[in-house]
Amino acid sequence: MIQEATNPQAAIPSVDKMLRAPLLADALEAHGRPAVTDAVRTVLASLRRGLMAGEPVETEDAAIAARISAVLAALAQPSLVRVFNLTGTVLHTNLGRAPLPQAAIQAMVAAAGACNLEYDLDKGARGDRDSHLEPLLQRLTGAEAVTVVNNNAAAVLLVLNALAQDRSVLVSRGELIEIGGAFRIPDIMARAGCRLHEVGTTNRTHLRDFAGGIGEDTALLMKVHASNYEIQGFTAAPAEADLAKLAHENDLPFVVDLGSGALADLAEYGLPHERTPAETLADGADVVTFSGDKLLGGPQAGLIVGRKDLIDKIRKNPMKRAMRLDKVTIAALEAIFRLYADPDKLPERLPTIGLLARPAAEIAAVAQRVLPAVARALEGIAWTETVSCRSQIGSGSLPVDLLESTALSIRPLKEGRGAGGVVTKIAEAFRALPAPVIGRVQDGAFLLDLRCLEDEAAFTAQLGKIDLS
Repeated sequence: MIQEATNPQAAIPSVDKMLRAPLLADALEAHGRPAVTDAVRTVLASLRRGLMAGEPVETEDAAIAARISAVLAALAQPSLVRVFNLTGTVLHTNLGRAPLPQAAIQAMVAAAGACNLEYDLDKGARGDRDSHLEPLLQRLTGAEAVTVVNNNAAAVLLVLNALAQDRSVLVSRGELIEIGGAFRIPDIMARAGCRLHEVGTTNRTHLRDFAGGIGEDTALLMKVHASNYEIQGFTAAPAEADLAKLAHENDLPFVVDLGSGALADLAEYGLPHERTPAETLADGADVVTFSGDKLLGGPQAGLIVGRKDLIDKIRKNPMKRAMRLDKVTIAALEAIFRLYADPDKLPERLPTIGLLARPAAEIAAVAQRVLPAVARALEGIAWTETVSCRSQIGSGSLPVDLLESTALSIRPLKEGRGAGGVVTKIAEAFRALPAPVIGRVQDGAFLLDLRCLEDEAAFTAQLGKIDLS
């Protein structure tokens, strides 16, 4: 019944009465008494405020129980949910970067319980968690030794703190990068306890600049991958092999932060070449750091490879424990490293490589198949058509290289004033789907770049739930 109560307190049942109501028996079993009690109090307080404001409020037990159940259902929903990444950025930082292969997911599940994370099964004694990854990464990179931490920013911080604390590090002025989340090389150096020594200029740095910068307090020479930009035009930078030779002539380590960390030659899959850790080590680098969740195609991790004596020193740093990987991440990385043993099959086994190398004709065919379903869902509201577009790799990887792709362009039927608001509502409606669809707004249209759409059936099945009311 709808009751406009003059006595708000009398119109609302007590918390205890609602908890005893048979209508909430299933909720108590599913969610537990503390959670249901909080939900009951929240709903009853909302009803009291409504009645005090003179609003008509449903006070029947069934109506109240339905509201309580709705609150509990919302609270039970996980915060992390699967989404369709149709932004056109394959390695989208905000959407979790690299999608993991089935081999990695299965390995994570298998390791989720008790496992030999730090236990040597042969010796029956304590082991080292790096041992699960070191032999594989040694073979893939040619490194003498390997250690791993929770991301590449941590890897850079740890290396600098372990090898250069209270001393100076030479870096080209053109490589003092800032990436997403305000990760800045000068700030990381300061936190690592070392002193930044800039050499050269923004666009041109020569070997002689590094040579002239070496002094008694120099700890190492460092090269940093320009991860999210590219300097073009009148530029110069010394080759890594020359920097390594200069460092070694002065008994100094040469450290390279590769950032993205491609383990295979991407040119083999029709993509722009990105230097690999193996190439960098072969050119004389003593320590190389790179990410696990970018071009490598794995989970978030920072990989440190290089000379054994330096890696041993890095391992002994007290901060290493604060940055170590958990068991499921190690399991995922191990499974992915094993995939790299057969590079010819990477496009079909490793989603990152497969999506980046996906043929333009295949994406265009996907667009033709899903276009009718999207058009039906937006009939009378928007016009949907296929358009050529360009995808980007993302996460600072190969920042100026774009990939030919196809998108669905969704434009309001009514142009002019208010059309922008309709586009915004369409984008919101796609994000509100059970499996949210994330696209991008560009030039007055909502675009769905289909490079990363693999599960077409799941995508089209939920389009009928689009609500633009």
